[in-house]
Amino acid sequence: MLNSTGELEFSKENSTEISQLASLALSHDAASGENNSAGLPEKTGYPDSVYVMAANIFQGIRIEKSPEKVLIKYGSEPLQSLSECEDESVQRSSYELAFSALKYQDILETILIDSYIFPSTTIPDHLSSLIIVMLYDFQDRKFQARLLSDNEESIAEVQEVENLLISFKTKLAAALARYRIKHDALSIYHILPETVRNQELRASTLPLYAWINTCKISPEEVYHSLKKKGYHKVKSVPHIGDKVFAVDQHCYDVLIFPSHLKNDLLNIDLFKEYKLIFQDKSRSLAVHSIKALLNMDDDILMVNTGSWYTVAHMSVLTNNNTSKIFVCGVQSQAKDPKLMNLFTKMGCKNVEILPETFINIDSKDHRLQKVKVILLLPRCSGLGVSNPVEFILNEHEDTGLLKDFSQGGTSEDKLHVLAQQQYEQLTHAMKFTKAQAVVYCTCSVYPEENEAVVKKALEFQDHGIKVQPYRLSPPVLPLCSLKEIHLSTDKFFRMEPSEITNGCFLSVLTREAAINTAHSQRANEKKKDWERRLNPSSETCASVSMRSRISSKYTEVPERKSSG
Repeated sequence: MLNSTGELEFSKENSTEISQLASLALSHDAASGENNSAGLPEKTGYPDSVYVMAANIFQGIRIEKSPEKVLIKYGSEPLQSLSECEDESVQRSSYELAFSALKYQDILETILIDSYIFPSTTIPDHLSSLIIVMLYDFQDRKFQARLLSDNEESIAEVQEVENLLISFKTKLAAALARYRIKHDALSIYHILPETVRNQELRASTLPLYAWINTCKISPEEVYHSLKKKGYHKVKSVPHIGDKVFAVDQHCYDVLIFPSHLKNDLLNIDLFKEYKLIFQDKSRSLAVHSIKALLNMDDDILMVNTGSWYTVAHMSVLTNNNTSKIFVCGVQSQAKDPKLMNLFTKMGCKNVEILPETFINIDSKDHRLQKVKVILLLPRCSGLGVSNPVEFILNEHEDTGLLKDFSQGGTSEDKLHVLAQQQYEQLTHAMKFTKAQAVVYCTCSVYPEENEAVVKKALEFQDHGIKVQPYRLSPPVLPLCSLKEIHLSTDKFFRMEPSEITNGCFLSVLTREAAINTAHSQRANEKKKDWERRLNPSSETCASVSMRSRISSKYTEVPERKSSG
């Protein structure tokens, strides 16, 4: 049990000052809430299970401090939850709450010390993470009571911590006010690093991207179905406004929606029946790059795909080919019934899961002799992503990424480790003698994970084997603005993080004279015809096709920049 004897000790102090500070905090928060949250529902708190899951996530990613700077001790054991929850909304709420608590960890710990919750109460170390996440939510609700549903199952530890925080409500509010005054901040949000605040701002405006499953429905049928639901096709999607959608300029089968429409879209049959699939645009850019490099009977090897939707999208794009898609570097089992059921529902029939990790697959493996193109989506820092929670949940990324996002950057040591892993995977991909092209794609903004890795791999490739060496090739995607053309002058495709898209880096490596130019020109003409029919606005894009620009003469690789 928690002991709140600190309340009695505090009664001898100047309660007038505390009340004034608490009133300041509450009144200011109420005013800012009216200004910033107009039209948004009042925050009522979370179910007990969300707090426990969030506490366990926070426990695994919290910032560990040197002994002399430790304010609060944390336990090492996770809290016991009621059951293993697979509900997507519960998981998302838990991750978002844990991430918020992580960003404000220093502030929340200071408030707990300044309010005398620590060390005046006897709190077991294993509850510290739960106190942190519940305190964040408590102050985010302007220290108002949580609204509980009648049928909600309660958890004893959550009830104890909640009672403790409520008993210290006035002192917590006063401590928060003192902290804001000390840092001359309108709210604790303004104390966050600028990079973190910019990332949050981009996340709030980022539109939704969804690709069309053409195995089940045509684009025209999708447009007609959306129109019947009250959606209108426009050239570009605003952040707010009516029910609208637009066709992406880079990927002809990708639609864009305003972010506030997600709940409405999830309830329509197009999404329920896997005819439209939400996914980050960078993954669609990657699979479309692969598609542009393929002949009808070429096999594909996909490495570290993250979400199975990336595999499904590749399968859909090659539905009319005889291509087979091999997938490795994933954690799920090939015979997982849920996975097989997903592929069946989506109409994917040409996928084979390899149990080995990519590095352990021999480049002469008999199963992969028809593989002509390799898609490499290596683990990366992901700092080009605006909404890390969505990125982690949708792409099955490492939860530890939240720690980097909360600090606004990745440490040099971690960046070095990631870059080395990426280099090893890329050089291994280049050893597959039957392969003719490699597409390398990250969501990183760091040159150390992007240009430096590619240039180093090209510089040190093995010229002794009896195959043509790899060279850097121009992007195979349409370049739709002067800025994109400028960013791609060195043959790398880049998208910077913005209010309309996550950051993305993409590089295409091909063997010299590897691809039949006449065939590629026919393929590109077919692709352009698709784009003209599906999206007339795409005619304004400067479509720079790699295949029509490849010559048999070797192009010198620019000297690699230092990754330091």
